[in-house]
Amino acid sequence: MSSPLGRIEIVSDHHAIVSLAIEHDGMLPHDDTAGATLSEASVPGATLSEASVPVLDRAAEQLAEYFAGTRQHFDVPVALAGTAFQRAVWAELVKVPWGETTSYGELGLATGRATAGRAVGGAIGANPVPIIVGCHRVLATNRKITGYSAGAGVPTKVWLLDHEGIPHS
Repeated sequence: MSSPLGRIEIVSDHHAIVSLAIEHDGMLPHDDTAGATLSEASVPGATLSEASVPVLDRAAEQLAEYFAGTRQHFDVPVALAGTAFQRAVWAELVKVPWGETTSYGELGLATGRATAGRAVGGAIGANPVPIIVGCHRVLATNRKITGYSAGAGVPTKVWLLDHEGIPHS
């Protein structure tokens, strides 16, 4: 789908969203596999297809509403595959509402690993569904942007923060 950030690729297992990628340097992860089964990409049962898949249609609709400023919460189902620690971090990210932020330290405390800043950062960077699971809402304690792994990186995060009216430096 098109977005203010460039093209977005959404992948499902037909029941839930399993990944979301934002275009980087004009490319998406599966540009050359449209319509193919993604089993080679370690997403069991997932397919990229032009055919209508209700969960993909719903995700695209909700993302369009988000970019239009009319949606502040996603309720499309997601299936997040990762380590227990990554899933714990992502579960905390889902709790951070539109326009609000958290810090790496707060996420570490919430997941029982108060001194695991780098591990928290790694889990955030591995988030398979950015925007829907709002990893852009994580800032350093001093409200500085320390990085972003989706799309064009920090400029993408700045756009998302500005879109939600979140102050940052």
